[in-house]
Amino acid sequence: MSRKRKPTHPGVILEEHYIIPLAVSITQLSQASKISRKTIYKIINEEARISTKIAVHFSKVFGTTAEFWLNLQQKYDIWEAEHDKQICSSHITPITQMIASSS
Repeated sequence: MSRKRKPTHPGVILEEHYIIPLAVSITQLSQASKISRKTIYKIINEEARISTKIAVHFSKVFGTTAEFWLNLQQKYDIWEAEHDKQICSSHITPITQMIASSS
């Protein structure tokens, strides 16, 4: 079942719930996490995804779990895919329907 409201990008969560409240700069986060400033900047600006590796690094830096970050990313990615016009307009046939029509 598709959600109507687009989930918040993990980069927004990163900035609004971690970077700003902790008064941490992107440079400081980069040094602590060993993730490049450019990558962190792209995540915050919703131009990059949180990979498994980044999720593990953030979990260690912020005392969260990798699953927390990956779940945020997954919810965002699923919503994007479910609302992708190319996927929605394609003629994807459920396998049970295909089997039923061939017998």
